[in-house]
Amino acid sequence: MRLPSSFIAASLLALSLSTPAAAAPVLMISIDGLRPADVVHAEQRGLHLPNLQAFLVQGAYAETVRGVLPTLTYPSHTTLITGVSPARHGIGGNLTFDPYNKNQQGWDWYASDIKVPTLWDAAHEAGLHTANVHWPVSVGAQVDWNLPQIWRTGTADDRKLVAALSTPGLLPSLEKELGPYADGIDESLAGDQNRTRFAVALLESRKPDFMTAYLTSLDHEQHASGPDTPASRAVLEQIDVLVGQLVQAAHRVHPDGVVAIVSDHGFLPVKNDVNLYAPFIQAGLITLDGSTVTDWKAMPWNDGGSAAIVLRDPSDQVVRAKVAALLQQLQANPDYAIAKVLDQAGVEKAGGTTQAQWFVLFKPDYEMAPRPDVAMLSSSHYHGMHGYDPALPQMRSTFLIAGKGVPAGKDLGDIDMRDIAPTVAHLLGVSLPTADGKSLIP
Repeated sequence: MRLPSSFIAASLLALSLSTPAAAAPVLMISIDGLRPADVVHAEQRGLHLPNLQAFLVQGAYAETVRGVLPTLTYPSHTTLITGVSPARHGIGGNLTFDPYNKNQQGWDWYASDIKVPTLWDAAHEAGLHTANVHWPVSVGAQVDWNLPQIWRTGTADDRKLVAALSTPGLLPSLEKELGPYADGIDESLAGDQNRTRFAVALLESRKPDFMTAYLTSLDHEQHASGPDTPASRAVLEQIDVLVGQLVQAAHRVHPDGVVAIVSDHGFLPVKNDVNLYAPFIQAGLITLDGSTVTDWKAMPWNDGGSAAIVLRDPSDQVVRAKVAALLQQLQANPDYAIAKVLDQAGVEKAGGTTQAQWFVLFKPDYEMAPRPDVAMLSSSHYHGMHGYDPALPQMRSTFLIAGKGVPAGKDLGDIDMRDIAPTVAHLLGVSLPTADGKSLIP
């Protein structure tokens, strides 16, 4: 039977509406702690990064990316996926603010704490399929195939926790072919290699329109041994191999797709821990029983190279004045190595968390001590740190992008991190109107 052309046209239209497609499928890979100059000037630095450097020729790249306050993993990754600063998206630090330590060092794992739409949400709204491997703040995210980042004890039960919080049935189905998935707390190169195998399998089996994948071992090694050490450089060169595997898989699945490489912050070497808790304790703003906090009026929130200062009652003008005077005194004391103190207006201007009434920014070589029961100044527990003032060149992060719709060899210059999510949304063909940034691709 010969069908009328109008019927065929209507049927094709209905089919296209029922199976939406991305303008260009996008794979977004984050390399925690990747500094832009390590890619842009790899040869001068003696680094062999052929897969990352290919983006400089085949696509567009930023000389540097200006990050957010604080320059930490979780706030930055949430900006990368939303296009807004921490003041708007609600993820103010890596760990939740927990002055009594009731959350037992719990991190900001849950996507329900993000106050604005994400790229995952925008893709879902457009009818696209999404996937995720290990992206920060992804537990419970609106993702079709989700392997979120979470851990608790560092024991085998953590793998059960990840399986329970992943898309039902997803992890067991992948493990049948690939073996055990990496523990959530595993930040080693072996952990990245394991998760890359799972990301490749997820790409090839589910063919998502938008996928996020997160690699953490460079950050882990730079904390342990410092940036620019032989160990950190070796890890970065191995991560380049993993990037090659992910890019090849993305091209096999979506030949006309886009791959974006992002990072969250830069890195600085560090030598000294500064006990910022001690002066607050001495001033009667924090009350301890042994090492346990029993009461507090003002508390530092540790961000590595900085600290947010939170008031329990922001309307208490007496306490506010006392803390302001204390911070002025500490800034004048060179032993505390404070480069700058942002007041509330300064925090708002920088887009920092609305929980903070001040932000203490340490000088390079100094970080905040993790506990109140240590000397005022001691040798640092890490050899590399971030969290410093986002204005510092050493805190700048990375953006590389190539594929359909992206001009080749395009130097984007110095960009704002909030521009990355709108750029990805534009290439995906989805709407992200809540973003503060703009698309970098015309």
